[in-house]
Amino acid sequence: MTPVTLRRASAVDASAVAEVWLRSRRAAIPNVPAAVHSDDEVRHYFETVLVPTKETWLAEVDGSVVAVLVLDEDELDHLYVDPDWQGRGVGSRLVRLAQRRRPGGLALWTFQANHAARSFYERHGFFPVRWTDGSTNEERAPDVRYAWGGHREGAGHQTQLKAE
Repeated sequence: MTPVTLRRASAVDASAVAEVWLRSRRAAIPNVPAAVHSDDEVRHYFETVLVPTKETWLAEVDGSVVAVLVLDEDELDHLYVDPDWQGRGVGSRLVRLAQRRRPGGLALWTFQANHAARSFYERHGFFPVRWTDGSTNEERAPDVRYAWGGHREGAGHQTQLKAE
């Protein structure tokens, strides 16, 4: 197996990280609603906001970025794996990294229609705590809030809570 390196992203990685995000989103369609921003807007956001101001990690193989993880406080804000690298354990390594870095707990949002992502997070100990109609997200698509560990949003919730 080809060695995968996990490391913090730097400014020079922003473009490659954005490309992984774009490819991953496209590959998830139709399960994931189309992005409401142009590719150039996404690249600009990664270059000017995510990489410089958020805890951004990447997985790299032979000098190529194959996955990205963005942590914002106790929020797992982004986790995207290049379609060619899905199913090889890269996403699991990034989730475990996030869990080690936030031992007090994490929360995240994903789309209800993204069954693969929901199964992935549930396999890693996340459980649903809130379901919405999507009226507050940019895509206007129903989503679900997940929590892991001792995250405050998970307090008092059952792991099988569901209200679709």
